[in-house]
Amino acid sequence: MNLVGILHNAVLLSALVAWFTAQGLKVPMEYFRSRHWQWAMMLAAGGMPSSHSALIVGATQAIGLHQGYDSPLFALGVVISMIVTYDAAGVRRQAGKHAERINILFDELMRGQMPDEKELREVLGHTPLEVMGGILLGIVVATLMWLIGK
Repeated sequence: MNLVGILHNAVLLSALVAWFTAQGLKVPMEYFRSRHWQWAMMLAAGGMPSSHSALIVGATQAIGLHQGYDSPLFALGVVISMIVTYDAAGVRRQAGKHAERINILFDELMRGQMPDEKELREVLGHTPLEVMGGILLGIVVATLMWLIGK
């Protein structure tokens, strides 16, 4: 197996380009939301658009374009995409809300008496809009890369 061949894997490349694009878009999107440049968003979970959704949907769209929408691999991609996007907007979002409430409770209970402790991460998941942004980005990136490669 030739490792250089990985550079010609259209499905993997589409997924990775969608992921990197989503991560890069988080910085200006966060600026428009908060009016502060937060460069750490390039490496953060959460935020707009969902890079998890962009990654898996980019791969799924590329599979559909290259293997056909009737292929078993595309069906598997759709199922995994459903799990990832549900998790991004559901379970991980709820964990973030719990972290936010625990941090508030912790702060209220220990105000003024607490040594400098790390807070729980609150931005773990995504809003449905952020997930939809990732889904659309994944579809667009994979489609553009497919058209460029034709």
